[in-house]
Amino acid sequence: MSRFLSRKFETLKPYTPGEQPKATGRLIKLNTNENPYGPAPAVSKLINSHEINDLKLYSDPDASILTAAVADYYGIRREQVMAGNGSDEILAFIFMAFQGRSGKIYYPQISYSFYPVYCDIFKAEGVEVPLADDFSVRPQDYFGADGTIVITNPNAPTGMALSSAQIEEILIHNRENLVVIDEAYVDFGAESVVSFIERYDNLMVVQTLSKSRSLAGARVGIAMGNEKLIADMNRIKFSFNPYNLNRLSILAGAEAMKDRRYFEETRRKIMDTREEFVKDMESLGFRILPSKANFVFASSHAISGEEYFDRLRKYNIIVRHFKDKKICNYVRITIGTPEEMNVLVQATRKILG
Repeated sequence: MSRFLSRKFETLKPYTPGEQPKATGRLIKLNTNENPYGPAPAVSKLINSHEINDLKLYSDPDASILTAAVADYYGIRREQVMAGNGSDEILAFIFMAFQGRSGKIYYPQISYSFYPVYCDIFKAEGVEVPLADDFSVRPQDYFGADGTIVITNPNAPTGMALSSAQIEEILIHNRENLVVIDEAYVDFGAESVVSFIERYDNLMVVQTLSKSRSLAGARVGIAMGNEKLIADMNRIKFSFNPYNLNRLSILAGAEAMKDRRYFEETRRKIMDTREEFVKDMESLGFRILPSKANFVFASSHAISGEEYFDRLRKYNIIVRHFKDKKICNYVRITIGTPEEMNVLVQATRKILG
């Protein structure tokens, strides 16, 4: 590090993103939970000479057509929606602005690894809540917390999900705390709690268009909550980066939200492929945690997670392996096309001999 870096960041451990190979070739990339299917067809029609010429102009700070499309989809008001440069930026704003009176933020011990990074950056006290032995989140562990609560549902990297009733229990037992539900993977079989925002003023729902809407490269995230919460979020955003979404991403996001038929078709394909893949892997002796996401968390008594990760690499297949000792025997496998998953299953058969 340079001699100019502020001392408060000297010990910062940055988030480690999934590998993004520069040359893919025959590579089967199942490590970053990207959607194997392209964006909604209307998105490709947006990139025309007129829109390219308009790139000389700043984007709409309110991302009005996008937030309107999100509001229409969920049957809420546009004032209850804010758009961000990916859900990561929205989460950063939350960790910055909503630390409660105690300065504490509670989140599962095994979850999205950006949470402790944000606690470090924004000097919040991160409180890691252990999972149950089966890797599930226990709602009662969050009852009566003395700080903000952030839960990814379905959780990452496990893929396991709480029901909407379980989340409501957390909300009821934390009336004085903000409860943030990160629904990055909710569209692959879990229950969204967006409908709760009218009843609970302590609820913020965060989503991304990277997964189920196939816009990972466009960087589009959304926050939904009561109007006062969203006004607070916009106060932070306009103090930080008012033009945080580019013009093309706003247009693409709006079209992706409007095309409901394509959304339903592609997410159903992924869920069906996931169920078939789980059966195949279980027949090979793998333990697969019950997933409601577009990935699965898998382990085998026959091979360590690290060795399986390394040997798949020799078959030009990339999955995700984590070094944390609590989960080091697992790999996280993104659900790709049926053909890609079949290649992985056949490679696994060869690896296991």
